[in-house]
Amino acid sequence: MKKFHYILLLAGILLLGSCQSIEQLSIDYMLPADISFPASLKRVAIVNNVASIPEQAETRKAPNEDPHQPLTHLHNGDATLTTESLAETLAEGNYFDEVVICDSSLCTTSDENSTHTLSAREVNQLVNKLDVDFLIALENIQLNSTRKISYLSNWGFFYGTVDVKVYPTVRIYLPNRKGPMATINSNDSIFWEETEATESALKAHLIDEKEMIRQASEFAGTVPVKHLLPYWKTVNRYFFSGGSVNMRDAAIYAREHNWDKAINLWKQQYDNKKGKQQMYAAYNIALGYEMKDDITQALEWALKAQQIAQKVDKIDEQTDINSAHIPNFLMTSIYVNELQERKEGIMRLNVQMERFKEE
Repeated sequence: MKKFHYILLLAGILLLGSCQSIEQLSIDYMLPADISFPASLKRVAIVNNVASIPEQAETRKAPNEDPHQPLTHLHNGDATLTTESLAETLAEGNYFDEVVICDSSLCTTSDENSTHTLSAREVNQLVNKLDVDFLIALENIQLNSTRKISYLSNWGFFYGTVDVKVYPTVRIYLPNRKGPMATINSNDSIFWEETEATESALKAHLIDEKEMIRQASEFAGTVPVKHLLPYWKTVNRYFFSGGSVNMRDAAIYAREHNWDKAINLWKQQYDNKKGKQQMYAAYNIALGYEMKDDITQALEWALKAQQIAQKVDKIDEQTDINSAHIPNFLMTSIYVNELQERKEGIMRLNVQMERFKEE
């Protein structure tokens, strides 16, 4: 469920008949990478293993005679820029002791559809030459751009957008190992927009093809990093702050980040109320423990809120279940799922952060 759907869901719950109000706060937490590197791998080289391909004309995927229809093109990204960006982003993560870069293409094939997987011999030679423990190789970088210009008659100006999807592929190579340790195919998008009074002025100011490829190629280097390194995520959380004196007083403590006192008041509310009010208290308690980084306790209380919500929404009596019929159960279930994801990642995250405990 998208974030704005979550907010609308919470707002809908409040409109269904309680004196509740909700407040928003942000929380930052770390998630594990997809790949776990042994702590012994401290020095890494980022190498460019993308085939050197001569510049080619763009290929329009969906020709259309109307100049204001979206035009979609495929591009080969600038592998040198993507390799440099990947190395810089990994270095900024301060996860490895040293990040070395080799941005000159290792691959000499001119076939744009081929990829050259490094052999064990090539890997060993590069590891020894660059004095590193292992390699991360950029193997491919493709860009898919969509350019659109439209006239907004109600506003009297032209509006132009360029949306580029980037598709970098990287492989991880360890010495003395046949074949890559892992292959990461990732994707993301980068977006530009401009408005002008005339179409000619818009075309003059909207990002041109050369600059688009440059910026998109640099952006592509940042995309695989969350698969390689633990990363921080910022999310919005919500708590209920009305309905009783305890809930209002607890909200004051929550705003001050005094979670122990807030949890104590929410527990009093939980013990003395039933139905929705008890559910709101349990939900808040779960949030309080999450803010204290006690994910086990947070999940226990979120599950309690979910169980109460199941009764409040009369799930067992529902014959046509949808989000409109089970708003409380859906709200609590979303939070339960998010906490379960965090709990499942903690063990992997702890393993990935072990390298810093040895220092």
